[in-house]
Parts: sequence; structure tokens; C-alpha cells
Amino acid sequence: MTAFLDQLRTAPRTVLSRIPLPGVTGDDDVRRPLPVSGMLAAVWTLGVGLAVLTTLTLIGWIAAPRGAVGPGLSGVFRTAAQLWLAAHHAGFAIPGGSVGLIPLGLMVLPAFLLYRAGIWMARDADLRLRMPARLPKNSPKDEANARRRAQLVLIGQAGVSLAAPYALLAGGIALVARNEITQPFLGDVLVSHLALAFLAGALATVRAIGPWRAMLRLLPERVRSVVVGTAAAVGIMLAAGALLVLGSIVVNFGQIRQLTEVLSPGIVGGGLLLLVQGLYLLNTFIWGMSYIVGPGFAVGTGTLIAPTGVQLGGVPSLPILGALPEAGSTSPWVMTVIAVPFVAGAVGGVLLVRVAPSPSYEGAPLWGFACGATTGLVAGLLAALSGGSLGGTRLAAMGPAGWEVMLSVTLEVGVAAGISAGLANWWLIFRGQNVAVLRAAAKVGTATAPVRKAGAKLVKAAGSVASKAGFAEADQPHVLPGHWMDATECDTQPIPVIRDDWEDEHASAAEQGPPKLRDREPPHPPRRDIVDETDDKGGHVIYLDPYAWDRD
Repeated sequence: MTAFLDQLRTAPRTVLSRIPLPGVTGDDDVRRPLPVSGMLAAVWTLGVGLAVLTTLTLIGWIAAPRGAVGPGLSGVFRTAAQLWLAAHHAGFAIPGGSVGLIPLGLMVLPAFLLYRAGIWMARDADLRLRMPARLPKNSPKDEANARRRAQLVLIGQAGVSLAAPYALLAGGIALVARNEITQPFLGDVLVSHLALAFLAGALATVRAIGPWRAMLRLLPERVRSVVVGTAAAVGIMLAAGALLVLGSIVVNFGQIRQLTEVLSPGIVGGGLLLLVQGLYLLNTFIWGMSYIVGPGFAVGTGTLIAPTGVQLGGVPSLPILGALPEAGSTSPWVMTVIAVPFVAGAVGGVLLVRVAPSPSYEGAPLWGFACGATTGLVAGLLAALSGGSLGGTRLAAMGPAGWEVMLSVTLEVGVAAGISAGLANWWLIFRGQNVAVLRAAAKVGTATAPVRKAGAKLVKAAGSVASKAGFAEADQPHVLPGHWMDATECDTQPIPVIRDDWEDEHASAAEQGPPKLRDREPPHPPRRDIVDETDDKGGHVIYLDPYAWDRD
């Protein structure tokens, strides 16, 4: 069928293509309009789905006793059409009640077909090339925002193009599939087909335009953070519910086998029974999630399976229900499962902050609670879809109550997500400030490094010049820092002491003295730390004042 659609896509489009506009050239002249591609994809999905279910129903009609699915081939087609409607979670009215407990596993077939049809539609209409011709040229940011909005609008248009004809065709099938016993609810048919086709078409268009990670960035940053946190929290709770259900099936497998032997369905009936239980397995996973969050679920009027206790009565004869716990109080170790929603909320809050940190400490907890509210909405919707009625009176209440699950998840996940988001946001801001300080210090150190190197080179050069000039280190004057009144006694320069070998430097006195004085060794070079006042007739020696530099 996919090859047939590909041939149809590449065939001449003289009838289905839109009328070329004046001045428009290129791919716009040959590509098919998006509504036409969506209508063809909807027809293809319905045709393939009904063909598959009609074949399976025909096999069952041949193997089952006559009259089980209706008289003749018309009854086979009506039964297949009703199964197709039920696969979209559309309810039925029956004498004395209604049927709303639809196995969610049936949705796999139409969802897969719609997804493949959506990809074909996106390729057929060349949605990857349909971008706005005029983009704002103010700044790259404005251009990126405009491109993102255009892509989101294009994804929405593709979803509507597939969902609208698909829902209308499903409404016609619902009118044809009516009989004296089962009558599909027309409102449920239209809403369920419209919602499922829109989601599948939008996701398929996203995948056709680009990779998942790139398409996720089309959402605003704050919305994207809430979506990521919600998905993580719901995924953790669903995984915990699945583990709880599978563990209960393993523990109570003996009782499940006994119930199967009591029914004695045979080979064909056993296969159909196993298929039905497998299709209901996703419902039981959601029931396990409802059990974990607190409200629990019911398997009939007046029954309740919750962590606080179990109340059972007569249950349907479905072997998988043998995994239900025994009536009475719950063991303490089972009560520990109520911690799972708080763990899921903590993880969701951390991921929310990692995607989009809040600039203020007060904003992060509020966004964490908003993540808990969206998680509660999703969990409540799943709980409502997984439950329903299987007739009147006794089996009118099956599964969890959607509003109870929504309220419990909102409070539990919201509080945990708010606390974890606040702590994670505080840690990111604190670490960011420290990193900023370290980076600033590193930048300052890097900027002053050349100055320090130049100073070291100057000092080294000055030392080499001084050594070449013959000045000893002890003869170099020491300069005191600051004002002389700020210096302490240990900071002052030592007062020069007269050496024993010092002699008077008056040349006249040396000439007039006795011969011994004339014949002695030549005088030493003058000392710089002693001032000899030549006008002082008494021959007094005046020492250099160490604080004289302050008067210069």
C-alpha cells in the first residue's frame, strides 16, 4: 500500500494539483496541496486498517460458531468496523448499559498507520520546503523566532489536514456499523479520531521536517522545560506501575493459570484470550500507576484496590485479574510504593531547572509546581482513558477515577518538584556565581601576567647593570616606603658605625704631620655613609641622617 501511495505521489497531478499562480515557479507548480495530501493519507489509513481487521474477523467468523459475529459477510464487516472504532477508544451503547473499558493496546494499529500516513503526507506536500518567504531582518534572534513560529504553524496545519477528513470518514463508518445490539457513540468517534489523527500527523510532520531533538527546540524554552519535566515524571510513574503489575503477575501466576483452565477456551479461544489480555496490559499498567499515587482503582461497583486496603467482590472472569491482591489490609512493605510520585517529582523538578533555570530563587519552586500540575493533568487523562464500564450495574465502574488521580499526582509531584527545582536552581546560581568569580580572577591574572613578566625583566636588567658598574649590594642605598612617621623602629635604616680603620681625610693635616703619618698606607676611599664637613675646624664628624630623604 505504501508503494501504491508513492506511485500516486509521483504520478501526473493534472487533477489533484492546485492551479499554478502567476509568477510562481519551481516545486510550487507540481507539489500537491496539503489538504489534498491529508485526505489521501486519511483514506489510505482507513482502508488499510479496515482491511486488516476485516481479515482477522473473517478468520474468527470461520472458526467460531455461526451467528457469533452476525449474519453473513455484512455482519463480519460491521464487527470489523466496530473493532476499528473501538481501537480509537470510542464507546458503545448496549442494552442496559454501555461499554467504555476499551483496551488501549488496540490503539497501536491505528496510531502506527496514521504515523506512516503522516510521513507520506509531509513528503507528498514537500513540507520541508514550505517556509515563509519573508522573514524579519532585524536580528538573527527575530529571524529564528519567526522561523520557529512558521514551523509550528506548519505542523498544526499538517495535523488538521490529516485529522479533519479522517474524523469525517470515521463518522460515516460509525453510522454504517450500527446494529440492534451495539451502537457507537458518534461524539466519542469524532473526538477520538480527531485527537489521535492530529497527534500522529503532527508528530509525523515533525519527524519529516527534522530530527526529534531539533524539533523539540521549536518550543519556547520555558514550555520545553515543563514538557521535559512532565514527561520524566509520568514516565517514572508508569514504569513503576508496570513493574508492580508484572511482579504481581509473576507472584500470582499459579492462580492465573487455574482461572484459565476453568474457562477451558481451547486452542483458538486460548489464543484470542491471550490476545485480549495482552491488549489490556497497558490499561493495567496505568491502574498500577493509580495504585502507586494513592487513589487506587476499582474492578466493579463497591470495590477498591489501594495502598490503604483492598475491598473485593465479584470480579470479571478474566484470568489476568487473578493477579489482584487479597482482600484486607496491605502489608507495610507495599506501602513504600507511595514514595514513587515524590521521587518522580524530584527528578522532574531537577530536569526542569536544567533545561531552563530561573533567574530568581522564588520562580523555580513555582515552575516546579506547574510541572506537577501538568503531570497531574496527563496522569488523570491516562487514568480516565484506561477505565470505563463493561455494561450495567455491577461492572459500571472499572478502573481508576480520573479526577482523583489528577488531584493526588498534582499535590505529590508538584510539592516534590517545587522543592527539588528550588534547590537545584539555588545550586546552579551559587555555582554560577563562584564560577564567575573564578573566571574574573583568572582574567585579571591573565591580564597582569605580561606586566609581571616585564617588571621581572626590568629588575633583572637593572641588577646586571649595577653589577657591571661595580657597586656592591651593601653600598646601594635602601629606600624606605611610606612616610617616616609610619615606620617602626625595626623598619628604619641602621645608623652607621665608625670603623676602627677610619682616618681623617683632611689632606692638609696629612702633609703637615710627622713622617710616620706620611709613610703609612694610602687612605681608603671615602665612605658614602659619612659626611665630612670641611668647614668644621674642630674636626667633628657628622653622620648621615637616615631620615633625611623625607626632607628632599
